[in-house]
Amino acid sequence: MHDPFPIAPPALLVPYVERLAEYTSLKTLPLHFHELIFAFTLYHSIFRYISPAVSSYLFPRTYAALNARTKLSWDVHVVSFCQSTLVCTLALYVMWHDEERSDMNWQGKVWGYTGASGLVQAFAGGYFLWDLVVTARNVSIFGPGMLAHAISALFVFSLGFRPFVNFYGPTFILYELSSPFLNIHWFCDKLNMTGTNLQLYNGIILLGMFFSCRLVWGTYQSLQVGSEVWRAVMTNNITLTDPAFGKLSNGTLAPDLVPQAQIMRFAGERVVPHWLAACYLASNFVLNGLNWFWFGKMIETLRSRFDPPFGTREPAQRQEKVLVEGTNVSTPNAATTGNDVDYVGAVKVEKHATHLEVEQLEVKSRTNRRKG
Repeated sequence: MHDPFPIAPPALLVPYVERLAEYTSLKTLPLHFHELIFAFTLYHSIFRYISPAVSSYLFPRTYAALNARTKLSWDVHVVSFCQSTLVCTLALYVMWHDEERSDMNWQGKVWGYTGASGLVQAFAGGYFLWDLVVTARNVSIFGPGMLAHAISALFVFSLGFRPFVNFYGPTFILYELSSPFLNIHWFCDKLNMTGTNLQLYNGIILLGMFFSCRLVWGTYQSLQVGSEVWRAVMTNNITLTDPAFGKLSNGTLAPDLVPQAQIMRFAGERVVPHWLAACYLASNFVLNGLNWFWFGKMIETLRSRFDPPFGTREPAQRQEKVLVEGTNVSTPNAATTGNDVDYVGAVKVEKHATHLEVEQLEVKSRTNRRKG
């Protein structure tokens, strides 16, 4: 399937990108570099301009009250929501309509290439490049786990431009099917909707999508790509330079290795270096390990939002009494206080009422003394 992106690569930049592609062995990068730049620019624009503007318009009080750290996370979640929705839609479209991709044998899955899969690689690569930049600049906020995820994901999806396992680009990007629901859960917390039915139903969908897409689908596909890469490494002694068919080292024909000319036009000698196989499988292992770790944390976090028996949220604490300038005032529990300003105002009103009562008592006392 041809690349459906409507804009061609800028002719002035192609020679420079070709030099970079030759140096890095990313042979199909000149065909998709403009899409990668477009995706990076799109995500950065959402993060830097669109999210602050739209969030300030839709949630003026909430967004303005966020501190710098939380506001950064808010904008990152907006980008994640937009990106996951866009790229998953694109990946599903390619998987359903790319007939060349559907007809690939094991060799095509390792070395094959289609323009549509390259487009998915570019949009995914643009996001993970943006994610790496933001995470590296704010590693104290997002942590080393997110940094490792950004590096591993960018490395894995960049290899699709060799091309190497380009077939699995749309496959693994479906990890992101759970991301919109993860972002909705996060926004529920920030919009004082913790424990609501919306967060409950969204949480159920989130756990189901995360488990099915990342753990079941992801682990199965990781085993599949592992077996394909291992098979490619084991057949590195086969000469496959003929564009029409493969030959064994002794010159006999290998019928199961017959490639399709268009799909395999960037395959070259079709040899998988050991370092490439090891790095790819190690990155894939890191990504899957993080998914299993995050799934446990996700269950723990969701349970903390709801009451027993299925949740673990502790009952709201009783209101505590504090002394404010000689007056006993009940302080609302933090979990049930929607606005700190309202509470402060209530304290001021009660303090003012107390002063009036004191003045009334003093007036009454002076009146009684006069009568006496």
